[in-house]
Amino acid sequence: MAASQVLISLIFFCFISHAISRPIIIRLPSYQRGDNDSYCSSWRFSVETNNAGCWTTIPSSCKSYVEEYLNGNKYLSDSEVTALDSLAFAETIQIGGDGKDAWVFDIDETLLSNLPYYRIHGYGSEPFNELSFDKWVDLAEAPALPSSLKLYKKLKEKGFTVFLLTGRSEYQRNVTVKNLAFAGYSEWERLILRGTSDEGKPAIVYKSNKRSELVNEGYRIHGNSGDQWSDLSGFAVAARSFKLPNPMYYIP
Repeated sequence: MAASQVLISLIFFCFISHAISRPIIIRLPSYQRGDNDSYCSSWRFSVETNNAGCWTTIPSSCKSYVEEYLNGNKYLSDSEVTALDSLAFAETIQIGGDGKDAWVFDIDETLLSNLPYYRIHGYGSEPFNELSFDKWVDLAEAPALPSSLKLYKKLKEKGFTVFLLTGRSEYQRNVTVKNLAFAGYSEWERLILRGTSDEGKPAIVYKSNKRSELVNEGYRIHGNSGDQWSDLSGFAVAARSFKLPNPMYYIP
């Protein structure tokens, strides 16, 4: 899908999802009051909590802030705390032994980090370019998010059945499997990618449908980890959902 089509789809989805309850929010406010870092910190809080609603690119004045956040210790620390919270919840689950106790992971910015790509593409300050990003995906060189890799392995040790549910397309299966292995991930139950019938669906609809299929197969989805609210919300949701930080982009 071309970048212009992505933007049109985003605007349309935002219109539909916000028409009843609140005004459309397409672009984040560009103004700030006082110290810029304070504004950008508050802006990041707004997008992480989904208060901002739909948005397309980060405020230009916050590029340096996002760059510092992602390349410093704070991003790793926030991700680590999310993983620790996830593990603390997982420890409360009594595994049934029937293979039906499930945990769902998103891939991009959840298991794998695309930060090497976004370092040369403005940290989210540039409009998304699907062709450029697909070339990066084809390299299969995205590193693991360290805290997520640790969580993944601990969940496997506890006996959870792990599903990988990604917005990537079916034609990217081989490079995705290659990248996951390169980053240290193995032994998942199923890697779910967008098929032909899933193309064009908002992520929240597509991922809800796929989780519903797992529930219908008898799986108990205890946990769900993702960097987007559309990874976690909708229907057939997990008993507990865990949002990883991502101030670079928004997917409805």
